[in-house]
Parts: sequence; C-alpha cells; structure tokens
Amino acid sequence: MRDIRSAVAEMYAEGETFALATVVDTYSSSPREPGAAMAVAPSGEVVGSVSGGCVEGAVYELAQQVIETGMPVRETYGVSDDDAFAVGLTCGGTLHVLVEPVDPRRYPQLGDVIAAVDGHRPVAVATVAGGPGPLGARRVVWPDGAEGSLGAPRLDAAVDDDARGMLAQGGTGTLHYGADGQRRGDELEVFVQSFAPAPRMLVFGAIDFAAAVADIGAYLGYRVTVCDARPVFATSGRFPRAEEVVVKWPHAYLAEIEDQVDERTAICVLTHDPKFDVPLLEVALRTRAGYIGAMGSRRTHEDRAARLREAGVPAERLARLRSPIGLDLGARTPEETAVSIAAELIQSRWGGSGRPLTDTTGRIHVEPLARPLTPARRDA
Repeated sequence: MRDIRSAVAEMYAEGETFALATVVDTYSSSPREPGAAMAVAPSGEVVGSVSGGCVEGAVYELAQQVIETGMPVRETYGVSDDDAFAVGLTCGGTLHVLVEPVDPRRYPQLGDVIAAVDGHRPVAVATVAGGPGPLGARRVVWPDGAEGSLGAPRLDAAVDDDARGMLAQGGTGTLHYGADGQRRGDELEVFVQSFAPAPRMLVFGAIDFAAAVADIGAYLGYRVTVCDARPVFATSGRFPRAEEVVVKWPHAYLAEIEDQVDERTAICVLTHDPKFDVPLLEVALRTRAGYIGAMGSRRTHEDRAARLREAGVPAERLARLRSPIGLDLGARTPEETAVSIAAELIQSRWGGSGRPLTDTTGRIHVEPLARPLTPARRDA
C-alpha cells in the first residue's frame, strides 16, 4: 500500500467504503510480490495494481462486490487450462488476493498507519487472510504497542512478537498458526505487512551525476541524502528529489550518522577526488552499509585503493567496495550512469547475473541470495 497511500488517504478522508485488494501470497512466477495493492473507490476509480495488469479486471469486479456487501473475500488466481487469458496469469504463477472493505469505522487506525509511513516510523499491519479465523480481522502492531484484535488473545500475543521481528527486518509475508495462536498449528493464515522506514541512499559529491543518481534513488524508494562540502553546489534546488542536502565534509558527516547506517543503506561516492574519497571511504567501509560504490576510472580506482591500503584499511573491508561503480552498460551521460548504478543495486538485491535475459534459461525471478540491499517492493 505504500505506493498508493496518498490516494488511499483521500478515499479514507471521504468517509465512504472503498475496497482495498492486497496480494497476500504468491507461487512461482507471479507478477507482483506480497503487499502489492489496488484500491477501488465507490465511484469506480482505481489506483495501484496487484498483478501488473494480468488479473486487474477480475479483482476490480470482486472489489465492487466487496463494496456492496461489506464482506471481505480472498480469491486465488492462476492459469486456466481452458483459457489462460480469462484468468490472466499467463506467466504460470499463482496469486492469492485479499479484498477488504475499508472505511473509518472498519479500519480506525488507517490514518495513523499512513501518517507513520509518511513520517518514516515503523508499523506493521497483521490481517487474518485464511483459515478458521475471522477473515479480515486486523491488528496494527507498533514497536511499543498494538491495536485491534485477530480474534483470540493468544493469537494476538503470538502475532505481536512475530510482526515486530518482521518489522525489524523489513519483511512482509504470511504466517501460520493454530486457530488460537498455537505456533505448532498451520491452519490459520495471518498476513503481516511491514512498513519499515524506507532505506537510505547517501550520495556524496554534488555533481550532475549525483543529481541523476538522487532522482533514480528516490524513484526506487530510497530516502536520499546528498552531501558535499561546497555550499555553492550543495543546494536543494539542484537536487529536488533528495530528502535532504547537507553541506559538510563528507567523511565528517558520515561519521556523525554512522550508527544510522544499516544493511539496507546504499552509499554512492561520486566525488572522485582523493581528498574527499579516501577519508570518506575509510568511514564508509567500516559501516554496515549493504552497498558501497565509488565513481572513477580504473586508474582512479587503483590509486584510491592504494591510498586506502596505506591508510590501514584491511583487505576484507576493501573487497566490499564496488569500484568503478555500476554495471557495464556502456553508460556515458549522467542519466545513463545512474541507470547502471541502479542496475547494480537491483542485481545486488536479487542475485541476478546481469546478463541479457535472452542469454539465460530457467526462472526469471529467483529468491535473493542475501538480505535485500534495495527497497523491498513487498509493501508497494
């Protein structure tokens, strides 16, 4: 719901019942991840997508039914042997969608949930999505409390613990319990959607390449900070999509916020000037950042690596540095270079080969090799 929250907030403010369709589970080559959402207003207006276009028509009809009856419905979409196009998932996957009626009476916490997402505050929403429990029963879980009930106190307590764990990892997915919350049971399905604060992208060097990287970083869902020691270049006007523009020496700023850097953070060093790069990378390479890349030619990289070794940076830390930054796409312009950096971030997240799909075989979408380094779109 994260991507459509502005439109959802407007529908919610109107006070009328609208339908919210959410992907709660998938199998095989499904087009979208759990958490993808589509909202249908009483007027028939649609925002968002649950399948990239495959089953939107069928979900739309179901949403209108839910608005009329006020009853939540769970539906499964897959390939029909008779007519795959009638169902829509010609890719061969399976999609489980929960369609719920939403209004201030049924979902009194939604305003607070949207405000938390807007304010980069963590919150998770747990919903009964199948089994013997009351379909659509909802519990909103905060780091220090919870509201609503899933139907049984023991279930609420179990889900609170598990949802907070998922929230800490930025994970979204379906959990299974016994009817009363027994952890050894599996007949009851609870869909937990985590709205962890968006990961950060730290862009150092206020140059034209940085502007393009900041734009694509914001597009990918990062909270982008641009930092440069030169006030004439580091201005918000030059970086309109950055959340903040900081005028400080890069290494000093990164040292100040070092404890805020986690495995989801991407650090892009675009200054390619030793007096900035070397002290900055000394700090960057001791953080937990999941991605650290530096711009420059191969000669620049060799010089920079030598200076870092002289400064005492151990080989295992230096091996984390992606330099020259980005995938080999033949990029020339700032915009093309930004695409190559974004491509490397995505490849790092999912473990793709980086080769043309026409040259590969097997499944296109695979499980990530490690914890995602780019924003999970599961809470889209």
